[in-house]
Amino acid sequence: MPTFEPSYIKLYESGELQRRIGILDEMLSSCNICPLDCNVNRKEGEIARCYSRYLPIVSSYCPHFGEEPPLIGTNGAGNIFFGNCNLRCVYCQNYQISQNYKAELKNEVSFERLAEIMLELQGKGCHNIGLVSPTHFVPQIVRALGIAVEKGLRLPIIYNTNAYDSVDVLRLLDGIVDIYLPDLKYAEEADGYSYSKVKEYPKFARMALKEMHRQVGSELVIDDDGLLKRGLLIRHLVLPNDLAGSRETLKWIAEELGNDTALSVMSQYYPTNKAESITLLSRHIRESEYDKVLNLLDEFGFENGWMQNFESKDYYKPDFTDRVEPFKR
Repeated sequence: MPTFEPSYIKLYESGELQRRIGILDEMLSSCNICPLDCNVNRKEGEIARCYSRYLPIVSSYCPHFGEEPPLIGTNGAGNIFFGNCNLRCVYCQNYQISQNYKAELKNEVSFERLAEIMLELQGKGCHNIGLVSPTHFVPQIVRALGIAVEKGLRLPIIYNTNAYDSVDVLRLLDGIVDIYLPDLKYAEEADGYSYSKVKEYPKFARMALKEMHRQVGSELVIDDDGLLKRGLLIRHLVLPNDLAGSRETLKWIAEELGNDTALSVMSQYYPTNKAESITLLSRHIRESEYDKVLNLLDEFGFENGWMQNFESKDYYKPDFTDRVEPFKR
């Protein structure tokens, strides 16, 4: 396989990356970079509904080994965890950094420092740059990317998102992001509002996934070492009492994006943050609930994906052409 080169290199060399940096930066003057459409001037220090200002917030960064196998390889994904979030999920497992707004403001970094972090992760041998919860900092990330590319960044970019993204912004990421890793959370608008505090989640998330699919398609580009270099991998976290609407969600993916779309069905839900006090979310998922979702993969003819061993949470690459049980223990 030819040596992989991230597509943002050509955008940088042509000057297109710099043009998009300017467009995205100006959007922060009346912030509309996600469907919340706050319209506040973050460039002047005003705080949006995500509780973020102009500078990006980096809560932590490290080589990370908890992602799907084709993302971590031997040296890990180079994950950058951004503080705050445009969702307020009552069960967020990272609520200490996503919803601890006042404390997170102290973790603001300059664009130059964010670029240095990307280069540090490359220097540690990470296989990619994983942007975790990037939606509310897209303009800042792209500005930092421009600095990092000039200094030698050459890793694929992963956009690890809750999928509550603006299509207009995603279009400006065309050719910048190599791997889209959205978590499609709900099928019902009411559940998105009840448990993540945003309106019309399914509508905006599905439009976002269609745009991601338009950009990178369903075919995954995987190198000789089994590392994912380009593509769309949709995550779906199974929730107790089917609050994720798994049947409708997987049916929509199969019909609108195709059953060759790669999926990652996740079983690691546990009640945390505010979920312990919410009856329908106050327990772990049952093995039978997870099995039902895995059986839907066969029903809708999905051909490519990863699942977790319910007990160990290790990932398996299923054989969808010859599988009787959801997974083997």
